[in-house]
Amino acid sequence: MSLTKEDVTDLSYRIVGCAIEVHKQLGPGLLESVYEKCLKYELKLQGYNVKQQVIVPVSYKGLEMDTELRLDLLVDDLVIVELKAIEKVLPVHEAQLLTYMKLLEKPQGLLINFFTDNISKSMKPFVNEYFKGLDD
Repeated sequence: MSLTKEDVTDLSYRIVGCAIEVHKQLGPGLLESVYEKCLKYELKLQGYNVKQQVIVPVSYKGLEMDTELRLDLLVDDLVIVELKAIEKVLPVHEAQLLTYMKLLEKPQGLLINFFTDNISKSMKPFVNEYFKGLDD
């Protein structure tokens, strides 16, 4: 069975549902690390495979660099979740997520800011060429 755009979109929808649950329980105003741990726990409760603080390797013209780049959560080896707990998400945060998606060849990324009154409205989903290459 090959992976479809619908599969990835459905997974992202469920991840956002878990983030909403965490936000509903905790509210805004805590450290990003707290939300990260709680979201990882919530996703695991729902049966997802979640990796936390995954190192993002960088290769430049054959040079494999040891970097300090780490993404927050990787769910089912498909969707990268970058979490924030800040007043305003900046373009640099979006660029960071898009770069992680490209370097790891993942089709979807979610930028979720917990410093909000509504996760659904503030959450930003991103797709790339790997998503476009999936079956419809």
